[in-house]
Amino acid sequence: MADTNPPWEGLDGSDRHAACMVAARHGNRKALDVLVAELTPLVWHVARGNGLDKASAEDVVQTVWLALLRHVDRLTEPKALVGWLITTTRRESYRARQNGTAQVELSTELAEQVLSRDPMPEAEALREERDQDLWIAFSRLPRRCQELLRLTVLAGRAEYQAVSEALRMPRGSIGPTRGRCLNTLRTLLSDDEGDVP
Repeated sequence: MADTNPPWEGLDGSDRHAACMVAARHGNRKALDVLVAELTPLVWHVARGNGLDKASAEDVVQTVWLALLRHVDRLTEPKALVGWLITTTRRESYRARQNGTAQVELSTELAEQVLSRDPMPEAEALREERDQDLWIAFSRLPRRCQELLRLTVLAGRAEYQAVSEALRMPRGSIGPTRGRCLNTLRTLLSDDEGDVP
């Protein structure tokens, strides 16, 4: 009967996540499922934004959620969950980069037998070129802009408070600063396009 009207229903952002945290502490698995479904994209993005490849990022995401399960009773402020996830993901990403990951390459014979689901080479080349230009311009942004854009793309307005806490900046300045960062990124991209002979 309790699941028909869960305490997080109708709530948004940190209030919703805090209600889920409290319910998860009391053994409500559905509350934990909600947290994982809604916040895994953010954890994933932070891991990838810290320079991890796909496999390493997957490991870090898993490690972060396991850490939360181990510490679910110790997180004293449930509304700080997003900030805790961001900080923990950064630390785990740093550890993963320090430890490195051994990648096993496929043998030539085995690689030739694997069917490709990749797009046609021409389309892939254009996409890769576009993505490369974007990431080159992104890497030229100040680090603060990079972090802000990474977090606000996934967190959205409902999580501006968490972004504010994670980046230690006033909540009201997030939107305008994000706009300036995006304008700078557009300028960098158009300047790069103008450099092409």
